[in-house]
Amino acid sequence: MRQDTASDTFTPKGRGLARLMLGAAILPLMAFSTAAQDATGQAPSLAAMVDAGNLPPVAERVGDEPEVVNPLNEVGAYGGDLRIYLRGSSDHNHILRVVGPQGLVRWDPQYTEIVPNVAERVEVTEGGRVFTFHLRDGMKWSDGAPFTADDVMFNVEDLVLNEEFAPTPPRYTSGGEPMQVEKLDDYTVRFTFKEPYGDFLAELASPLGQHPVLYAKHYCSQFLPAYNSDGLAALIEENGATDWQNLFLQKCGDLEIPARWGNPERPTLDPWVISEPYVGGATRVVMTRNPYFWQIDTEGNQLPYIDQVVAPIDQDVESLILSVMGGNVDFGLRHIDPPANRPVLAQNREKGDYDFFEAKSTGGTDMSISLNLTHKDPEKRALFREKDFRVALSLGMDRQEIIDTVMLGQGEPWQQGPFEDHPYHHEQIATQFLEHDPEQANALLDGLGLERGEDGIRRMANGDPVRFQVDVIPTFDPTWVDSLQLIEQQWAEIGVDMEINPMERTFFYERTSNSNDHDAAVWRATQSWVAGQIPQMLVPVHHDSRYGIAWKDWYLSGGEKGEEPPASIKKRLELYDAARGMTDAEERRQAMLEIAQIAADEFETIGVSQALPTYGIVKNDLMNVPESMPSSWYYPTPSPTLPQTWFWKSE
Repeated sequence: MRQDTASDTFTPKGRGLARLMLGAAILPLMAFSTAAQDATGQAPSLAAMVDAGNLPPVAERVGDEPEVVNPLNEVGAYGGDLRIYLRGSSDHNHILRVVGPQGLVRWDPQYTEIVPNVAERVEVTEGGRVFTFHLRDGMKWSDGAPFTADDVMFNVEDLVLNEEFAPTPPRYTSGGEPMQVEKLDDYTVRFTFKEPYGDFLAELASPLGQHPVLYAKHYCSQFLPAYNSDGLAALIEENGATDWQNLFLQKCGDLEIPARWGNPERPTLDPWVISEPYVGGATRVVMTRNPYFWQIDTEGNQLPYIDQVVAPIDQDVESLILSVMGGNVDFGLRHIDPPANRPVLAQNREKGDYDFFEAKSTGGTDMSISLNLTHKDPEKRALFREKDFRVALSLGMDRQEIIDTVMLGQGEPWQQGPFEDHPYHHEQIATQFLEHDPEQANALLDGLGLERGEDGIRRMANGDPVRFQVDVIPTFDPTWVDSLQLIEQQWAEIGVDMEINPMERTFFYERTSNSNDHDAAVWRATQSWVAGQIPQMLVPVHHDSRYGIAWKDWYLSGGEKGEEPPASIKKRLELYDAARGMTDAEERRQAMLEIAQIAADEFETIGVSQALPTYGIVKNDLMNVPESMPSSWYYPTPSPTLPQTWFWKSE
């Protein structure tokens, strides 16, 4: 089940998945190339526009160097809609996963190699310090305007490196300094780093690595003071924006906000472009084929095959399940894949005319609980920072009961980290403190001086009960709340009063990632620590590092914000920065394992069960969809399988 670009240069053979993922951090240190082929085929609706003189011929639209894609099983046919779904008003990343982050490079379908994407090829020189990207000659934005090196320069110089717009993301820095960008000609740009940066291509292949090519200069520059000093004030007032930065996000969006899909006027490089936007009050989102999309199949047919992506907006998971069972969803994975849903979806496969595909976990745990070690309340902070307290909570958790009751018996106890067959596997961090041992848990809590009150709840030194809330998004994974209900009972037996605090996703992020107002929070820890993945449970470098948000703020701001972390965290941050630059795979592996060892000794987060392979549903007549695909945000599922090559089987 291969689906590669026309050249097989980058298709490795004879190695296991884990080893391939390890090698992916350095394999891109070769030049990429794709076959050139004239484009001749196009959707009938576009052909009619060409005949009417309203659209250039397809060969002109895709440029001189379109990417030639070899579909998974067969060349497809044009037409039809792809019906997905959205969960409420904050499910924007589901759109991103299907449409794909059209960055300079991307992961191949097997999550083993980095391959060309917007860039036709890349050269890496000077020991991993210099990255030269050769863009596709004649490539165009969705409105027909040329895409050139000037767009990359705009994205990098005016936005990524512009501290007045936003802090420069760490993925564009090395050795404490931001990268430098240089235009060599209209279709060639060069990124230069202070120090070697072996992880850089993997960072660009992740869904958060699209910034260098996200915005069209000819459209988005009008919202920056440097390009529109005279008219910007009027635009800010007209759109009810607070400042030019807010206006820019309204009109051009960002990687992970709904506004990215809220403006039909914004040109993109995506296979489909917004026609019915994702805005407040919308009941569905519609995306229509991009007439200037830059990929063709091996017979010269412009992609995508499917006319439209249509996404009705449901407010709860139950409605999504009913839509699937009723045959109203063509492809689904996100939100519907908990084990509890599988039996009813299996029973209704014939009725809904769909089948399952496998979604393979890349490692880690689907549920991790992080106590806030940088809590604003000094009493709770002091308690949470006691390792014995965290160990006691882990020993007080009966994971097998959770697995048997909530996971329908599937899974095994696990803290975090890659599985046993992965080169990055670290046994201690994955398997320590997993046994259910309430006697030892009570002994540790007694040793901390947390005596029980008459109600059975332990008391801190100031007399307050040992009570805290765990913030959780019920709609993200229904098993989380079910598991927390059991954990609440289990921890009550050792004298700890945990309260479940369900929240809508937007409020959850504001409270736990931005304001640092939480006691504890639930999130996934499904990283295998390979290049391009953010190991947020090992080092506080991301908004999902909810055990140390103030430390994360300190790191990302260069010490100007947040709270200076302890020596253990500082050491890991130093090692992580060093690992990101390494171009030798084994050297990088050893650095990550050293980080894991320190994190294991500190034991800052509490896992529940090993992440399981899950499943998605796909309509029986939807072709070129793999029977199995990796399941990961960093991949991100399913976009590297190239949904633009999916098509409907004709009758």
